[in-house]
Amino acid sequence: MSREIVFDRDSLAVMTLVVGLVGLSHAGFTWPHAATIALFGGGAIVAFVAEAIVINRGLLHHHIDPKLVGVPVYVLLGWTGVVYIAFRVALLWTNGWLAVGTGAVLATGYDALVDHRGVIAGAWTYTDDLPGPRFRGVPWWNYVGWFVISSVTAALALPFL
Repeated sequence: MSREIVFDRDSLAVMTLVVGLVGLSHAGFTWPHAATIALFGGGAIVAFVAEAIVINRGLLHHHIDPKLVGVPVYVLLGWTGVVYIAFRVALLWTNGWLAVGTGAVLATGYDALVDHRGVIAGAWTYTDDLPGPRFRGVPWWNYVGWFVISSVTAALALPFL
């Protein structure tokens, strides 16, 4: 019998911020500053643009404020924190573009484990009717997006490592 942990919206947002802050703090102390700025600053921009596009197309709706053009501010730090942690784990085994791809797979795997919890908590709703499979109620394109955005975000830091 499986027992799933369920969070409320506020707890989910706080935990997401904590992941981002832990990642940012770790990067600030252990990575070149240029790599930290590239991944967290550039990654936040990449995540913002991607989220804004998906929201503007009516595929996703967030229910936690504050928002900027429909994108909740907390997710920007959460995205980059998860990508940073996944990328750093990948760098333990490999480097370069293989680490970027491995980190993207790890970050996407993390999303596959937790994204549906945000839906259950009422933090966001997928409002699309696109055909294709869903995993725990989360559409396939979300995972493709996570992989692409995680790859781009990790790649931003690569020249500085």
